[in-house]
Amino acid sequence: MDPEGGGKPQQGGASAEGRGDAKTRRRRAKRNGKRRHAAPSMHGGSAQDAGQAHVEPSNAESPKRKRKRRRVRSASLAEAMPQATTGTPASRPASADIGHHADSNRTRKRRKKNRHGRELQGRPLAQPRHAPAYAPEKAVTASAYPQAPQVAAEPSRPSFRDDYYAALDLGTNNCRLLVAQPTRPGQFRVVDAFSRIVRLGEGLAANRRLSNEAMDRAVEALKVCAAKLSSRPIRKMRLIATEACRAAENGEEFLDRVVRETSLTLEIIDRETEARLAVSGCSSLVGRETRSVVLFDIGGGSSEIAVIRIGDSRSNRLANHITHWTSLPVGVVTLSERHGGRDVTPDVFAGMVAEVEDMLARFDAPPVTGLHRHDAEGFHLIGTSGTVTTLAGVHLDLPRYDRRKVDGLWLSDAEVSAMQAKLLSWDFAGRAANPCIGPDRADLVLAGCAILEAIRRRWPSPRMRVADRGLREGILTDMMADDGAWRRSRPRRDLEWQGEGKRR
Repeated sequence: MDPEGGGKPQQGGASAEGRGDAKTRRRRAKRNGKRRHAAPSMHGGSAQDAGQAHVEPSNAESPKRKRKRRRVRSASLAEAMPQATTGTPASRPASADIGHHADSNRTRKRRKKNRHGRELQGRPLAQPRHAPAYAPEKAVTASAYPQAPQVAAEPSRPSFRDDYYAALDLGTNNCRLLVAQPTRPGQFRVVDAFSRIVRLGEGLAANRRLSNEAMDRAVEALKVCAAKLSSRPIRKMRLIATEACRAAENGEEFLDRVVRETSLTLEIIDRETEARLAVSGCSSLVGRETRSVVLFDIGGGSSEIAVIRIGDSRSNRLANHITHWTSLPVGVVTLSERHGGRDVTPDVFAGMVAEVEDMLARFDAPPVTGLHRHDAEGFHLIGTSGTVTTLAGVHLDLPRYDRRKVDGLWLSDAEVSAMQAKLLSWDFAGRAANPCIGPDRADLVLAGCAILEAIRRRWPSPRMRVADRGLREGILTDMMADDGAWRRSRPRRDLEWQGEGKRR
């Protein structure tokens, strides 16, 4: 009998099956628990069977049941091993049989373990025999997820990436609010903003008091700001009032009303603080090649001018380089009320320029030229006000005002003169129809151009940079710097932790 096929051998003594079929049969026998070169069975078999893998006939017992029967027999023989090893010589073959079955059992366990490891390549892992087929679901908690090594946090290095800072500026003409979060050093991300023309200083030059209508408009705008501030956890805020509340006889009374109706407490800042905040808000627009700058902020009731000399060593705060400053008691609202803002002729415009020039003549400041051998590169003007941003929007011929295109724009001296002449040639309706001016500013823009013209005559410069920023940005910059928001390192994500609590 052929030990593999169970029938008669083919002619010539060769099997009819190919080599590939024999290899497949040996692999199947190996999976069923047989070793390729197993020892002869103790229950019979010829010498011819010794080197071949035994294959059970089709009507034989299944391999799974046979393995189970062997495990039971091995366990019973293991219990009887003390008696067998200490008994008569006739019991020694039984101990040899026990060792043989124990080795086979360990080999099968290793093979089973390896088979489970290979199943990671794509097939689902078989459930362990000791695990129940069903387990009740448990509530998922944070402890169910693998945790990164925990390192004791340094108390002196808090995180400011989620903190909110707020700045409010109540001026003579506008009420503005900014809410921002610190990002990279010296920068922040605006998360909320508000701006409304309230004309708080309307009639102030003639009466020295804030009118009831103007105060009503300002209070309504401040209520909107209060709602925005209450919707977020603000870490620090600073709310300021400028020239209108400084000059009005009833300025303090108005601020008391604001507290009662909006719960907002505003502080009246002096002119020097206003000038420094304007410089701080525009510090990122001053390049490294600049050696001196004249920065001006044309407001509604006053105009702040700062002379900045940087030299070779630059401080982190541009306001530290202010050498001279002044605050002119004139703005777009007060100047237009005195000279008229609707119908502005060239003579009226020249009269407004002459008034501002007379104020600047009393400003004792040394000339800023000659600080750099390339004076065209080392000195320029920076304008931060609605006047200069309006000129930039008209110059770009924007269909609607776009801060992203205006902020940081460079204008040559010839371009500024051309824009001023263009606005002067328009009547009130023409200025109001322009999308960058609108009806709210149509009677104020030429008064701002007159103040700008007087500044340009005092400090001639081949170019001017436009800044759509000002006091609010300066307040935010100073608060974040004083709070150390940019000196703290931001906490890294959990994925960046590895090893025993070390950062990579």
